[in-house]
Order: sequence, then C-alpha cells, then structure tokens
Amino acid sequence: MHWLMIGCSHHRTPLELREQLAFAAQEVAGALARFKTVAPDIEAVLLSTCNRVEFYAAAGEQAALPTKESVGQFLADYHGLVASEIAPQLIELRDEAAIKHLFSVAASLDSMIVGEAQILAQVKQAYETASANNHTGALTHSAFQRAAYVSKRVQNETTIHRRRISVPSVAVSEIASAFYEHFEDKRIVLVGAGEMGHETLRYLADAGARHITVVNRNLERANELAEAFKARVAPWDELEMHLVTADLVVSTTSATEPIVTLDSFRSIWTKRSQRPMLILDLAVPRDFDPRIGELAEVYLYSVDDLQMVCDRNIELRRAEWPRAERIIDEETKKFLSEMVHRGTGPTIQRLRDQADRIKQEELARLMSRLQAHGMDEYTEREVKQAFERLVNKILHPPLQSLRDQADQPHHATLLDSLRRLFNLE
Repeated sequence: MHWLMIGCSHHRTPLELREQLAFAAQEVAGALARFKTVAPDIEAVLLSTCNRVEFYAAAGEQAALPTKESVGQFLADYHGLVASEIAPQLIELRDEAAIKHLFSVAASLDSMIVGEAQILAQVKQAYETASANNHTGALTHSAFQRAAYVSKRVQNETTIHRRRISVPSVAVSEIASAFYEHFEDKRIVLVGAGEMGHETLRYLADAGARHITVVNRNLERANELAEAFKARVAPWDELEMHLVTADLVVSTTSATEPIVTLDSFRSIWTKRSQRPMLILDLAVPRDFDPRIGELAEVYLYSVDDLQMVCDRNIELRRAEWPRAERIIDEETKKFLSEMVHRGTGPTIQRLRDQADRIKQEELARLMSRLQAHGMDEYTEREVKQAFERLVNKILHPPLQSLRDQADQPHHATLLDSLRRLFNLE
C-alpha cells in the first residue's frame, strides 16, 4: 500500500501561477478522468483551492504511482502551459510524508491562515467528487476518512480554530458576543454595504441576528446586501432615527471624515435615555468620533481595538501549534500501522491456513496408523496437542517479526519474503 501527493501551494508557488494551475469545481471530474489516463492503476483525488493544487494518489504497488514529471506534464497539457516552468514548483511526498501532509491540510495547519474553517469542507468535497466519479478506493477512503477525524481532534483538543483572527470575526465572536448573550431580539444597524460589512453580517447572521437594518448612501448596494441576509434597508437620511433605537451598530463606510460627530451624537444619546449601545466602528478612517465612547452606556470599539485582539489570537494559535503537531504525528503513525496490519492480515491468514492444512493431513496419516495399534484417547489427545504446539511455535517467529517491524520501511520487503519462502500465492 502506497500513497503519494504531488502538487503546489502558497508556500512556494506565486499566486499568478497558482491561478493558472487551478481547476474550477466543474472541471475537477473531467481532469481526474484525464489524469487516470496517465496513471490508470491508481486511486486519485484532486484538491484545488485558491491556495493549493494537489493530486493525491494511492496504489497497492509503488510502480503504479505517477511521477512528478508526469504530473507536471499533465498540468502543462491541461492548462496550456510549459512543463519546465511548472516542474520546479511541484513538491512530491510519499507514504508517511503524504499522509501527514493530508492530515495537516485537513486540520488547517498548512493553510495560509492557520485554523481557517473552510479547508476541511474543501478536502471533503474533493474526495466526494473523486468518489462520485469512481476514482477512489479502499486506500483513499481510509486516508480521507481519517483526515476528517484528525481535523476534528485538532479542533476539539486545541484552541487553534476557536481563536478568531479577522476583524469582522473578532468583532462578533469576541466583542459583540461578550456584550450580548444572544442576538435574536437585538436591533442591529449596519452603516455601509462594502466587503467588511458583508463579512460582519455573515457572522452576525450565523450567531442568530434577525433584526438587521442596512443604511448606505448607495441604495442599490444596500438592497443587494439586505437581500442576502433578509435585512431591511433604510435611506441615508434616516440614519439618526435608527441609531436611536439600535442595540448594536456596525459601521464600515469609506468616508474620509467621521459620519457621526460628538455633537450630532449627543441628541441621539439623549433620546436613548442612557440605554446601553455597542458600536463597532470598523471603518478606516473612523466613522464615529472616538470621544463618543466616553459617554455613559456607550461602548465604542475601533479597528485598532479589534486588531489588538486579532494579534493576540494569532499568538495564541501559534502557542497551540506544538499540541496540534503532536496530534498529527500520533495519528499518522497510528494510521500507517493500522494499514500495515490490514495489508498483512491476508498473508498471515494464508500462512495459518496452509500450516493448518499440512498439520491436519499429517495428523490424519499418523492417527490412522496409531489407532490401528490400539491408541487410547489420552494418547490421541496428547498427539493432537503436540502437533498444535509445534505449528504455533514454528509460525511464531515470522509472525512476531511482522508485528515488531510493522512501522519499519523494510516491512513490505519482509512481507514479500514471507510470501516467497512459504510459497503463498
């Protein structure tokens, strides 16, 4: 049993080339079918994301696996590129290194942003696409199923995935969630309809927010964003009215001057009767005058405040890295050991069956002679037990060697020698 990974990633391949090598989701099945013409006797999975293009292959015999050169030529032919330019970007990992890499990718330890949530879903989708088109088998099934399990272990046993490191995710998961226990009944106002606002609303919607109003100078963009999150839209001149009733405000405009000054906010503050208000000012430059945060029951956070939390979380993720690495190493060794035992099982069974057949033949021949001379039951039982012990003692050394050497590189050679010595087909 052998595994292989050949591909490139953000670690050493520039974005410009990764973009040329990438496969769209609808291309993956066809690309795998063409790839199997290069190496027909393999199981194969193609993982293509914005940060990596990786072919995973598995076969019973090492000779069946493709070479780095053949994969490079395939990529060049498929995308209309020059193979000599692709080859230096490709890395090749075999067996233990390939399995460890797959586990690290699935657990998001190999990602550009360590701990990103999307990669496991992308790994699962890659495997499901390959399976749906009959390109996988027992070896890839075992590896990718275990990769999902390893990812869950890393998520559950470390805090790498729990530490948010983007400003919108920190704003919701660590600031807003600490301020409010739930969002279902909270009135939320989003000021601005750009990418930052879109991402923040996505986290809020996932957290249960239901009463969202989008206020933006461009009503068309506001309507597009509101439709995506089933939110309401209000015209720009109604901003003050909605700030009076809001529990949470997220502001993300591209204005060059504050859109809410201290003087203009004082009238809003008075109408609120000191009801608590959380303002997440994610704009640069800031949308809200920072002095507003000095008013009673007004809690104002700027991008700089949130970035400090992001930086702290990045450091905490790095501190968790050794623990996650230990999980990956442990699961890699465990997986390979299990695969070795699984591959050894049929050979061991054939050896035992062969020994048992010879034992029974010789025992029957001996018994027929001894019974002709009046052998009693006690002697018959002792003879049978002696044969059983003899066979077990003969088989014990080779079987023990197979078990003891299961994690050694020469285990496959040892297994092949056993088959040859005992003439096991």
